[in-house]
Amino acid sequence: MALLDILIEGDPRLRQKAHKIRHVDDSLRELAADMFVTMVEAPGVGLAAPQVGVLRRMIWVHVPADYHESGDPELSLALVNPEIVRARGRVLGYEGCLSIPGWTGEVPRAEVVTVKAVGLDNKPLRIKAHGWGARVLQHEIDHLDGILFIDRVEDKSTIVEVPEEEQTEGPLEP
Repeated sequence: MALLDILIEGDPRLRQKAHKIRHVDDSLRELAADMFVTMVEAPGVGLAAPQVGVLRRMIWVHVPADYHESGDPELSLALVNPEIVRARGRVLGYEGCLSIPGWTGEVPRAEVVTVKAVGLDNKPLRIKAHGWGARVLQHEIDHLDGILFIDRVEDKSTIVEVPEEEQTEGPLEP
């Protein structure tokens, strides 16, 4: 497994739409493993293939149990061709991004989402997530369409730089 370079805002690849994946093979599973190591090392709780310069529709989500709220379940999986098929509710929350290091902003997201995708075993998946897991899924799926969290911020005054001492205390990606 290798650490991959994470693209930083301004790189045009972050604004491109990723291509659908036809079939999961060993090279895609290797990319997924490299993405996982890169995400954890960064540290982050999500990473999309376009963030490492690969314009394919794959994301990793790794949200530990109780990450943001007590009682939140762990959500840790790679998803190929993820698509939100149902969303309900609306909540505001601060997000950051590994591709926009040191910045955060308040983003409206659906409170609960249902996502259909394919797993690394080529089998279809359907995931229902709420809270922080739902937020991370929406954030990462946005990356597949060239959308960054700053595009979703309604009140631009909420986009603020995170003090350096707070940046080392935990992940900024949502």
